[in-house]
Amino acid sequence: MIELKTVGKRYERGGRPFWALRNASLTVAPGEFVTLFGRSGSGKSTLLNILVGLLKPTEGDVLFEGKSILGKSDAEMSAIRNSMIGYVPQGAGILSTLTVLDNVRLPWYLSARGAEPEGRAQELLETFGLGDLGSQYPSALSGGELRRVAIARALMCSPRVIVADEPTSSLDKASAANVVRVLRELADKGTAVLMVTHDESSFALTDRFYEMEAGCLSERPKA
Repeated sequence: MIELKTVGKRYERGGRPFWALRNASLTVAPGEFVTLFGRSGSGKSTLLNILVGLLKPTEGDVLFEGKSILGKSDAEMSAIRNSMIGYVPQGAGILSTLTVLDNVRLPWYLSARGAEPEGRAQELLETFGLGDLGSQYPSALSGGELRRVAIARALMCSPRVIVADEPTSSLDKASAANVVRVLRELADKGTAVLMVTHDESSFALTDRFYEMEAGCLSERPKA
């Protein structure tokens, strides 16, 4: 479903080239739950931003369903993300002027679609323990609640790929376990799931495990 092929990203630091990511290769097949683990600053978010088309790589290629996404316009990539990718960024990115329920519903209306599936947004809120907060505005929610709203929003359009950057950060143990369980269930139904995390307790439910260190990516055997 998604594939990185020897991808690298170079920046300039103090007039000298700096590789935030080098020679990274990764695949996630339909129905597979893959975890990416690494310290802060190791290049994980750079990799995810390249994977979803928000950042151009310096070298290498990114493929969705066997086709390169390099060279596509911003509008084309926005359409791809909206139609097939559920992306959970590191920041919640919740719109303060919309209610919680409307924040979750928003992706459905960002492209031409038929009628919204009745009750889907509310059902997603209930899945993440937020069922009674739909009419509230984001300012009334805690950081952990906003994180769960962002995850619910990413699932609104039933994406074929889920890319989640630290989805369990700022969550209590029970909420974090529920998020990982939901992602596992989605993978079992055929969704390709890639999750970045610091939470080693989630590894038991994932199929494969990658580690990032100083911009270098390697696959590790599960313990």
